Formats: sequence, structure tokens, C-alpha cells
Amino acid sequence: MSLNKRGAMIILSSPSGAGKTTLVKLISENQSFFTSISHTTRPPRPNEIDGVDYHFIKENQFQKMINEDKFLEHAKVFNNYYGTTKESVIDYLEKGKNVIFDIDWQGTEQIFNRKLNYKLVTIFILPPSKNVLHERLANRHKKDKS
Repeated sequence: MSLNKRGAMIILSSPSGAGKTTLVKLISENQSFFTSISHTTRPPRPNEIDGVDYHFIKENQFQKMINEDKFLEHAKVFNNYYGTTKESVIDYLEKGKNVIFDIDWQGTEQIFNRKLNYKLVTIFILPPSKNVLHERLANRHKKDKS
């Protein structure tokens, strides 16, 4: 690979429960993709691992990172903060790696509006139906409480 070739940003966004995380995991099995790992203030779900699924941090740490302009994008969703740091993403892009994001529409809009000098592909995922979405969210809620 040429040292001058830079990676691209591929953003999968959707409403919560539409299946973007599952798609990102499947796509990231391809070695030419690096999955962006977001920071969040929400507690981990039972099957999640810090540093693999998310970087789980306290709200005061998140606020400090916002104040220090560390995030490429960030948003508050369902009373929790989520954000992607600039440093790791830019580092991978400059090394020619493609970075795939699993973020919501707010984060997608922020990255788009930054008008960065990198290729950007955005894909909006819809759930198969309202009933399937409702079932997924209900099951997630049950898992979160266990």
C-alpha cells in the first residue's frame, strides 16, 4: 500500500435497535477496516467489554474531553453521552486504514459538517419493520435489567 493513500470513513447510522452494531461487527471482520470504538457514559451491558465495545467513562471525564475538543463527534442519547475521539480516527486514516463507525444521526451530521479532507461514505440503516424494532428494544431493555 502506498504511504500516500489515506483511508476512508464509513458511517453506519440508524435508530437504536435497527442492527447497525451487528452489521459493523460483520464488516469489521474484513482486515481492511478498523472499527471506531466510542466513549460512553452509560454502564456496560452484561456482554460488553471496556475497550472492545466502548470505552466506558464517567460523565465528568466525558465533559472534560468535550471541553478539551477531543471528540470528532459526540451526542447525548437517552441521557447518556457517546463520542468518537479525533486522535484514533485520524491516526488510522493517515495510515491508510478505513474506519467504520457505529453512530447515530447526530454524530453522522457532526462528522459530515466538519468537511474533513477524507473520503466519507454514510449509510442509514432501517430496521426490517416497526414490530421487529420494538421487539429488539424490548429485549435489550430486559437484558440491561438482568
